[in-house]
Amino acid sequence: MKKHSSWISALMAAVLTLVLAVSWSQPAQASGTLKIGMEANYAPYNWTQTTSANGAVKIDGTSSYANGYDVKIAKIIAKKLGKKVIVEKTQWDGLLPALTSGKIDLIIAGMSPTAERRKAINFTSPYRTTNFVVIVNKQSKYAKAKYLTNFKGAKLTAQQGTLHYDLIKQLPGAKREPASKDFAAMRESLEAGTIDGYVAEDTELTSFQMVDSNITGVNLSKMKGFKVSSSDAEVSIGVKKGNAQLLSQVNKVLAGISTSERNKLMKEAVQQQPQTSTKKENWLVSMLKNYGQMILEGIGMTLLISLVSTIAGIFIGLLVSIVRTIPEPKNKFKKGLLAFCKWLLSVYVEIFRGTPMMVQAAVIYYGIAQFWHINLNRTVAALIIVSINTGAYLAEVIRGGIISTPKGQFEAASALGMTHNQRMWNIILPQAIRNCLPSITNEFIVNIKDTSVLSIISVSELFFVGSTIASQSFQFFQTYLVISVIYLFLTFTITRIFNLIEKHIEGPENYNMMANQVQVGKQEGDK
Repeated sequence: MKKHSSWISALMAAVLTLVLAVSWSQPAQASGTLKIGMEANYAPYNWTQTTSANGAVKIDGTSSYANGYDVKIAKIIAKKLGKKVIVEKTQWDGLLPALTSGKIDLIIAGMSPTAERRKAINFTSPYRTTNFVVIVNKQSKYAKAKYLTNFKGAKLTAQQGTLHYDLIKQLPGAKREPASKDFAAMRESLEAGTIDGYVAEDTELTSFQMVDSNITGVNLSKMKGFKVSSSDAEVSIGVKKGNAQLLSQVNKVLAGISTSERNKLMKEAVQQQPQTSTKKENWLVSMLKNYGQMILEGIGMTLLISLVSTIAGIFIGLLVSIVRTIPEPKNKFKKGLLAFCKWLLSVYVEIFRGTPMMVQAAVIYYGIAQFWHINLNRTVAALIIVSINTGAYLAEVIRGGIISTPKGQFEAASALGMTHNQRMWNIILPQAIRNCLPSITNEFIVNIKDTSVLSIISVSELFFVGSTIASQSFQFFQTYLVISVIYLFLTFTITRIFNLIEKHIEGPENYNMMANQVQVGKQEGDK
């Protein structure tokens, strides 16, 4: 028992140390800062780069930098307010909850102030006015469209959660394909031929044409019958409702930026946006040279979260399964208390096994901040989310291992005078964990892959990094191929390591031998 206790204590200490180290590695937001939320993946409005060139701003929690028209506007606002800009990179779907929960101060991400968004947040006066276009290949028959009806039969899409997707309804006969997650996905789909085009702003067309001369745009804003309100054609800054002071301050700063200065900033952003390499070098060499650091960071974050969360999940699963297999006590009060605890743990297991991890991440990370005003470090939040999710799955796995242990093992341990706890820690659990090791290995592998959903809470894990690289290098297939190979290498290596561990602890059937000896001794004693 002492041996197992020391082993468990050592692992718990290691997990606690890692969690505390991650928590302290990113200090709490200091006063005098302005947190800006953006995708950092929508050139020329915003993008990610590996250096601080052209006045780029560091992305919080990473070694990468953000730049673009939005970043330039943010820097002007922060300077006028006497604050320092901090960029929080997150998926488009995570921007609104990040603002309403207080994780960020402003959304500066090329966002249109639609009526639906105004219900959730406030918007400043516009800092950019745009036209809407359908981006297609030059060889496409839709490239010469002059009327809205010319798009009949065209497979069109737009970014999810944007006005652009609703605008497709104004094109009679057009086939509205499922909305895409981001512009990188739409560019890839257009090049692959799975769509005929996508609706976007003219700045997206300018950005795309700089890296692909085969792309053109059809201006919808000039077509007869195309209707869009002036506010929908504007780009504004999102501010949390109730923060009237900040809204007024930002509007005052924007009023001082002339139209000519804004156009100059956009022109600079278009010229400075990441370009594909013009050198005749191997694409893999080019990718590793330009984005190698980002990839290593993504691998490190993925391994950290999956490893720590799997270890923590094992302990959670152990505790839950032990409580759920405790025999009913004779005392009525203890019996009722145990029944309530088992019910509570059953609810926990069902909730976290029955809901997607992405939903759990959004609810926990943004919900805690919004309702309890607790601003969790994103990495710590990720560790907590994946740990409790893993614990729910492993609780059932380990419980099954305990239940499947031969009944004779319990009887033999009882014959030796062991208590329930002694039986569990010394006889049953070592066998149950050994039998469950393949399932634990599988859960570890699942965690490595499932960290990809954590980009919803701004965690820059491997897949999120890969999406950024693909959208900026315009080498979609190559990038995702490299990311797939890395995932395969990680999971293959983890599987081999756990196979060695399984062989090491397998050994002779010591537990069954001991149980048989005790049973024989008991029978002889009865005689």
